[in-house]
Amino acid sequence: MAAKMLRPVSLARVVINDPFWNSWLQVNRGQVLMHEYRMLKETGRIDQYRLDWKPGQPNPPHIFWDSDVAKWIEAASYSLATHPNRELDRLLDEVIGLLGSAQQPDGYLNPHYTVVEPGKRWTNLKDCHEMYCAGHLIEAGAAHFNATGKRALLEIACRLADHIDATFGPGKRAGYCGHEEIELALVMLYEATGEGRYLKLSEYFINERGKRPHMFDEEACARGEEPKDHWAGGDYRYFQAHVPVREQTEAVGHAVRAMYLYSGMADVGRQTGDESLLAACRTLWRDVVGRKMYVTGGVGSSHQGETFTRAYDLPNESAYAETCAAIGLVFFAHRMLQIDADGRYADVMERALYNGVLSGLSLDGKKFFYVNPLASSGGHHRQEWFGCACCPPNVARILASLGQYVYSTSEQALYVHLYVGGQVRMEVGGQAVTLRQEGNYPWQGRVRFTLDLAQPGKFDLMLRIPGWCRRYAIKVNGQAAACRVQKGYARIGRRWRSGDVVEVSLRMPIERVAAHPHVEQDAGKVALQRGPIVYCLEQCDHKVDVRSIRLPDKAGLEARLQKRLLGGAMVIEGVARLQGWESKGSLYQSAGRAPGQPAKIRAIPYCLWDNRKGGAMAVWLPRA
Repeated sequence: MAAKMLRPVSLARVVINDPFWNSWLQVNRGQVLMHEYRMLKETGRIDQYRLDWKPGQPNPPHIFWDSDVAKWIEAASYSLATHPNRELDRLLDEVIGLLGSAQQPDGYLNPHYTVVEPGKRWTNLKDCHEMYCAGHLIEAGAAHFNATGKRALLEIACRLADHIDATFGPGKRAGYCGHEEIELALVMLYEATGEGRYLKLSEYFINERGKRPHMFDEEACARGEEPKDHWAGGDYRYFQAHVPVREQTEAVGHAVRAMYLYSGMADVGRQTGDESLLAACRTLWRDVVGRKMYVTGGVGSSHQGETFTRAYDLPNESAYAETCAAIGLVFFAHRMLQIDADGRYADVMERALYNGVLSGLSLDGKKFFYVNPLASSGGHHRQEWFGCACCPPNVARILASLGQYVYSTSEQALYVHLYVGGQVRMEVGGQAVTLRQEGNYPWQGRVRFTLDLAQPGKFDLMLRIPGWCRRYAIKVNGQAAACRVQKGYARIGRRWRSGDVVEVSLRMPIERVAAHPHVEQDAGKVALQRGPIVYCLEQCDHKVDVRSIRLPDKAGLEARLQKRLLGGAMVIEGVARLQGWESKGSLYQSAGRAPGQPAKIRAIPYCLWDNRKGGAMAVWLPRA
């Protein structure tokens, strides 16, 4: 890894104690992980590894059930890294034992292709998710080893990776998966084991993607099928396989697959120093966040194929914005942040975390959004589980691993990316440093840092100044500090002593956010944002239909912390106007005929909607 790049501080070194995040993380540990375990048991996903299904029996192991189990194992492992739990540890050992018993002598592991279609291994890489499932198991193996030091699952993952390496690559079979995931997983395994073959295999899969003659066509012909008969036909944009990755200039196709691919490209580029690969990542990043990202950090606007569409096409009520895609955007942003040390990546990471990711989970931890619209007529609600259950364990694993997104280090600097209370232990410039962070972010913009060092040490403390913040102040030991902002980070360079205190004050006014003029769905509308939090109007707070509310440009708005509402939330209140209408029974009337009556409004954080009574919801409000 190049010396100029950052290194994330490992999860085990970060303790989170934060007024905002504590309740989410407690629910994740106390409710979500066990709820998901029960659902994995009830639906047969865990017991599939007993390999006792027989033809003619119901509920055969599905082609991507393995990924759901693996993501749950990864989430539970991260939880153990920060909060040891004997019962959870026992359950993990039990499930890992089942996985080991299902692994074949050559290292292959996939119950569907072991008992349901035993003769069809690796015959349909485009559609059948074998490498995708393997990738999630490999990630789980590395996570479990890093969290517990136990090697059982890591060795299972290595045998599976070795089997794939023996099957695919130069001089072997050509191939890559239709659903990307294994690329970033192999880099994670390389980092856990130091085995260079895994990095080279990831690089191979990335480099093969999109080459001609097209591998997906060749494997279809080998099955006796016509490639054009598949629903995607010959348009391999859906799989990000239309051209080689270095030639791709815009985000296309299935959004989750795209985010996982770009994350894997960033990983390989970082590890190998491949500037052409990193240049492609930057180009794709600009397209995603500059033309195809919702204000909530959601990506992938279309229900048809869960895909990106054309630039600036961001419908609200029909938005797809899959929870997994927002999580994938966090992965991509975090990786680019380590490469370029630029706060714009952390801004997007924060936007997605606080809005597009958290919206995927109910406050009680028992229901989930797969789809995250920005408007609703009242019929969209979270569910306890899904037939395609990728989102619930994905939410669990990102919450359980939150600590690894907060800090990074370079040779002589400590970077603070997210304002999350707690403490971190690390080395900066050869000096052991403990940093304690306190505050009530994101409701308030004041954050306090206290340093603890065994002896004085010189290094830079780099504090992110969020892109939404126009005014800020920094004090060191009570004295105003003049800081130079570099790529979104305020640099405080000095010789630090134990007990030094740094205070950051980020001004958090209520903002009316407008969309780019080319986003026709949001023309003449504004969204409300305060700090990193995007707001929405929910029907249960209003006596009038929220879809008839218009927000005057000069309407006074006030933020209030409501401790008894939705677990304690900052709301925005004010007076707007109703859409005036005098022509009863008529579909149209002269514009401006009725000025409309005043209407009190309350906006709540978007991530908290649909936790009370059902009803309409809107993020974007027409201007009066």
